[in-house]
Amino acid sequence: MPALETIQIPLGFQAPDFQLLNVCTGQKQSLAELSKGAKATVMMFICNHCPYVKHLQAGLVSIANDYADKGISFIAISSNDVENYPADSPEKMKEEAEHWNYPFPYLYDETQETAIAYKAVCTPDFSVFDSGLKCVYRGQFDDSRPGSDKPVTGADIRATLESILQEKTISPEQKPSIGCSIKWKNGDPYQ
Repeated sequence: MPALETIQIPLGFQAPDFQLLNVCTGQKQSLAELSKGAKATVMMFICNHCPYVKHLQAGLVSIANDYADKGISFIAISSNDVENYPADSPEKMKEEAEHWNYPFPYLYDETQETAIAYKAVCTPDFSVFDSGLKCVYRGQFDDSRPGSDKPVTGADIRATLESILQEKTISPEQKPSIGCSIKWKNGDPYQ
C-alpha cells in the first residue's frame, strides 16, 4: 500500500476530547488531564510496526524530553486494528513505550473514534495545539523519511514549538506528514 499524507484541514479547529487507555498505567486518561497547564500540546498518531514511525522514534523521544520543562505536552495515540495487526496491541504498545522510555503517554484508541475525530489518516500524523487547544500546526516532523539520507531532526515541529514559546507567528507553510495508513477495522472512514 502506498504511503498516505496527512489530510490538510483548516487550522484553528478545537482539539476533540477523549478518554483513552494509557497502556503503561492501565488507566483511562482524557485530553483535559494530559494537556493541563501546557503552552502547547503535540498530538501524535503513531503505532509500533510502521517503518515511518520506527524511523522517527529516537527523535520523538528527544523532542519530547527537550520541551518537557517548557510547558509543552506530548501525547501519542495508536488507533490501529490490533486483530489484524497484533504488533500494535496494548501489551506490545506498553513494551514499546518501556523499551524507548517514552516521556509521554501512549494511548490506545480501541474504537478508532479519536483518530476519526482528529482526521488522522497515517502514522505518524502530527497536530500541534496552542494553550487554548486550537490547532496551529498540522504537518510533518521533518523532511527525513526511511531510506533517505536526511537526518531526523524534528525541524518542522521544533520551529512550530519555538514560535509558540516566543509568541511569534507560526509559518503557514506546513508540509503534510507521510506514513503508513491507519489500519481501520471497517474500511477507510474517509472514502
